[in-house]
Amino acid sequence: MGVNEERSSQVNLLENQDDHPLLPLEEGQEGQYTGDGSVDIHGRPSVRQNTGNWRACPFVLGNECCERLAYYGINVNLVTYLITKLHEGNADAAKTVNNWSGTCYITPLLGAVLADAYWGRYWTIAVFSTIYFIGMATLTISASVSALQPPSCTDSVCPKATTLEYAVFFLGLYLIALGTGGIKPCVSSFGADQFDDTNPRERKKKGSFFNWFYFSINVGALFSSSVIVWVQDNVGWGWGFAIPTIFMGLAIISFFSGTPLYRLQKPGGSPLTRLCQVIVASLRKLQKEVPQDSSMLYEVQDKRSVIQGSRKIEHTNDLNCLDKAAIITDDDIQDSGFSNPWKLCTVTQVEELKILVRMFPIWVSGIVFSAVYSQMSTMFVEQGMTMDTSIGSFEIPAASLSIFDVLSVMIWVPVYDRIIVPIACKYTGKEKGFTELQRMGIGLVISIISMTVAALVEIKRLDIVRTLDLVHDTVTPVPMTIFWQIPQYFLIGAAEVFFFIGQLEFFYDQSPDAMRSLCSALSLLTSSLGSYLSTLIITIVTSITTKGGKPGWIPDNLNEGHLDYYFWLLASLSFLNLLVYIACVRRYQYKKANCG
Repeated sequence: MGVNEERSSQVNLLENQDDHPLLPLEEGQEGQYTGDGSVDIHGRPSVRQNTGNWRACPFVLGNECCERLAYYGINVNLVTYLITKLHEGNADAAKTVNNWSGTCYITPLLGAVLADAYWGRYWTIAVFSTIYFIGMATLTISASVSALQPPSCTDSVCPKATTLEYAVFFLGLYLIALGTGGIKPCVSSFGADQFDDTNPRERKKKGSFFNWFYFSINVGALFSSSVIVWVQDNVGWGWGFAIPTIFMGLAIISFFSGTPLYRLQKPGGSPLTRLCQVIVASLRKLQKEVPQDSSMLYEVQDKRSVIQGSRKIEHTNDLNCLDKAAIITDDDIQDSGFSNPWKLCTVTQVEELKILVRMFPIWVSGIVFSAVYSQMSTMFVEQGMTMDTSIGSFEIPAASLSIFDVLSVMIWVPVYDRIIVPIACKYTGKEKGFTELQRMGIGLVISIISMTVAALVEIKRLDIVRTLDLVHDTVTPVPMTIFWQIPQYFLIGAAEVFFFIGQLEFFYDQSPDAMRSLCSALSLLTSSLGSYLSTLIITIVTSITTKGGKPGWIPDNLNEGHLDYYFWLLASLSFLNLLVYIACVRRYQYKKANCG
């Protein structure tokens, strides 16, 4: 018997399951249970009226706000602690912070795999939150117990920290990095899990959730960058670390308080294993020809996918080379029950890999955007340090202007959610006003404008420098108020609201159901890679522009340089990134979840 005739007989080899279905509901059609396969804490199908939706979200948002407050309470002023208390040099302190921050964006890959493959998002958050709290407590003890700190400086002699003092400090610091790795990739996805994708009303609310999720992050960041930093500098580091630790405890309490209301998605097994299986199976059948009729490819006949907690995904016609993994051969038919996924994969499994391949160029665009975003904590600050930072007798730290980025986010989130979306809905007919990709594109455009404004401010600053003959003066501030920088910070905040929130929602909606934590971790990775890209650009620019003994674009004395050229370069790279992004978006094929 040939393969084509045998295709119809495969149903008899497969066992049907009677789980509650994942069929999309029409507007107004409600069922007793959710349609996305979610369960409650006891493993029972989620009852729509008693679980999830906005009733569960305050606990998730409260957890995120307090956790971010704790994280930024350590991160924002960590370099100061290293220099003033552990007596590290400027370069060593910067390396310590960079290494720790980088680790905080790499560990989410571990947390994501554990969540998607084994524990689920709820238990991953629970376990890693506990580790996080232990790390915070350890760091607080390190800063509070005098025996765990080096003696104070005597004149210009500052004793280095001992091995024990460093050991306790770094133990706490890297337990925090490990803890945040389990929370970062899971909490946004877990919050979005509270809205049923198969219900039009709940699906619309999910877009609003991502807006308020990002808003809660910035509430925590605002409190940390103002109140917590003031406590650390004026009251003491013991209390400065103890307060974030207390808030981390509140984050855990907030999370567990919502347990009876949560909807949980079951882990679907190792996503990396499934991806490897598709690659191996397609290579095994490299010489086979993909049938023109996609129904001839292998897929189970159940309502649910064979992947736990995942809906079926409809076949798409691109990347046909991967479809070879789902070709049914005579050998597969003889293999009882099509049970070897290293030889034969379902269409859904193949589509999982296709989705990741399609998402890759969109993911790359986030790296360039993150490189622009990272200027807020580097070049914007250095530019501000050369300007007039005084208001009467009060001096404004140049770094404190980042508060206008936070305020911008806190203004734009409700404006976008309550004003822009309803207006856009009338013109586009889309329930969210814009698609995620359109929203991200708007963010890219605003980031270009931000770099343009920063360049224009620098041109104005340099014009004043030359007019007043301050080119070689490294002491006198340029008589140009630092508040000229407010527009560029405000624009960066607006760009965040469009791009980062859009990216967050895009990676949740478009990722395979059983890979959502992993895709969230990959989106977070763009922040780390963006910082590395920014470092690479600065290194290249410095190397090229300082040839022949020239001061270069970014010298120690910015009055002698051309920081405006650097901002124009970033604006140009961002424009090229936007063009590539538009080309990729026009070819992007959205995921289509199905029930078979």
